[in-house]
Amino acid sequence: MTGIPVIDVRSPAEFEHARIPGAYSLPLFSNEERAIVGTAYKQQSREQAIKLGLDFFGVKMRRMVEEAETLLHEKNNKQVVVHCWRGGMRSAGVAWLLDLYGFKVYTIIGGYKAFRHWVLEFLKKDHDLNILGGYTGSGKTEVLHHLKTLGNSIVDLEGLANHKGSAFGAIGQPKQPSQEMFENLLAISLFNEEKKGRPIWLEDESQRMGLLNLPQDFWTTMRTKTNHFIDVPFENRLGYIVTHYGKLPKSDLAAAIIRIQKRLGGLETKTALNFLAEDNLKECFRILLHYYDKLYSKALQNRPASTPVINIEATDPGELTTAKLITTTKLTENA
Repeated sequence: MTGIPVIDVRSPAEFEHARIPGAYSLPLFSNEERAIVGTAYKQQSREQAIKLGLDFFGVKMRRMVEEAETLLHEKNNKQVVVHCWRGGMRSAGVAWLLDLYGFKVYTIIGGYKAFRHWVLEFLKKDHDLNILGGYTGSGKTEVLHHLKTLGNSIVDLEGLANHKGSAFGAIGQPKQPSQEMFENLLAISLFNEEKKGRPIWLEDESQRMGLLNLPQDFWTTMRTKTNHFIDVPFENRLGYIVTHYGKLPKSDLAAAIIRIQKRLGGLETKTALNFLAEDNLKECFRILLHYYDKLYSKALQNRPASTPVINIEATDPGELTTAKLITTTKLTENA
């Protein structure tokens, strides 16, 4: 956030669960050591916990200085921000060591806990958003990133969540972050884009994205914003889906179909799976696309904002290249 490297001295498990985006891990204690010190603090005394902590810290001092030195050399910087969970003894100890060695050291008052408070409060604000809507297969993600090339501010929710927002959205994607880390990534992305002083474009998403949820206040804000709806013909969208999802493993596609069978219906599920087994991807995805169109149509009925329709006649149903160019031109003019 500041351009100064941020060093997180919490345990590896704490860092892995969630962190300040862009921070570097330089743990004062291992997971096991942290548990030992914490137990001593609760069951014995603060003084005994400090003594145990010093036993662990002492043998690591040189290594920690050298790791920080390497990091700051790479960043061509002599300044560093250090934090732990609440700005307590862990960050104070490491800050003392690095300051002693000659670095200019800052600490975050309140530590990571204070950062999390900022994240949750920031996501409650009424952000200036433009929502990019459209039925499944409209190429919204491609349009979103093309808007960025035209100088617009965007936040890629699906990219942050490692999920494309449907039962098929996790296929071929990296592991999703924790809910806490997703919120951290979202807040920092919004913050960085808002500094540019322009409205921020987002794809229209349901609140749930795989294992993650868009924070309630933020999702409510999204629902109040104008939905710039891209209207792409069904057959064009079907071609797009076949091109982009047809190369995914059939076993993963079948598992995703089975996950929605209760809502899709027994007959449609069986028919879709049969088409998939026969490599008739177009007819398989035709069934699924009709299903997702119904879901999205129902969701649109509950939107308070107006939904301008941008009609697109795509000449290339597999890539939507023409649609992308036309759409982004119109959206830029209307935004």
